[in-house]
Amino acid sequence: MRVATFNVNSIRSRLGIVLDWLAESGTDVLCLQETKCQDPDFPESEFRAAGWQLAFRGEKSYNGVALVSRLPLEKVSVGFEDGGPTDGARLISAVVNGVRIVNTYVPQGRSLDHEMYAYKLEWFKRLHAWLEQNASSDQRVLWCGDLNVARTALDVHNAKDKTQHVCYHLSIREAFEEVLAWGFTDVFRQFHPEEELYSFFDYRVKDSVDRNIGWRIDYLLATPALAEKCRNSFIDLGPRRREKPSDHTVMVADFDL
Repeated sequence: MRVATFNVNSIRSRLGIVLDWLAESGTDVLCLQETKCQDPDFPESEFRAAGWQLAFRGEKSYNGVALVSRLPLEKVSVGFEDGGPTDGARLISAVVNGVRIVNTYVPQGRSLDHEMYAYKLEWFKRLHAWLEQNASSDQRVLWCGDLNVARTALDVHNAKDKTQHVCYHLSIREAFEEVLAWGFTDVFRQFHPEEELYSFFDYRVKDSVDRNIGWRIDYLLATPALAEKCRNSFIDLGPRRREKPSDHTVMVADFDL
């Protein structure tokens, strides 16, 4: 089963890129983030016409998550149910081929002194609690999406200058590690343990893809029972090189189930 994750930065703006990539990539499940459209405006008919099953939740102009699958989407759930903000446009989950896929778009945080950064730290705690209540690390679980954290210095260009950034500050990396300790393996690093490869390239940085100036803030994270089945994981720069691309590109993992 091939699973991929892609922050599309507006599904309606990148629909052609996404459908073309799906048609040629052999992907079984694609997790999308930052779809940036309300549910009635999601291009559902275009995906279904191409043979894809869907589950999605969005909001106008911001956020939004979706699951696009060749295989049946079972036990779909959206958002938190912990008494706080539901955040349905940031969390969607389903069981596909016996794997619980958890697709998230973690808040970026804006600045270290902004209330959204405190919310981001709390968001990881809420996700940890959600996992405790809805899954088990003994099961096949895949947590993926745009997590807005560079885990180590390998995951961001020129890391020494990013220590005060909301996606690399020590506090957010520690919050991330606490969720990873629930039972996740970064399957990309199983195959690229020392390589500086990135999934996000800022529009404002000239020739950032060619110069390899970016961040790896998109992840495919598997529990042990699933990680041992992973046969490959890679970043596909093709979508980022297309005309009018997202600032992210696609991360892929293959599992022998």
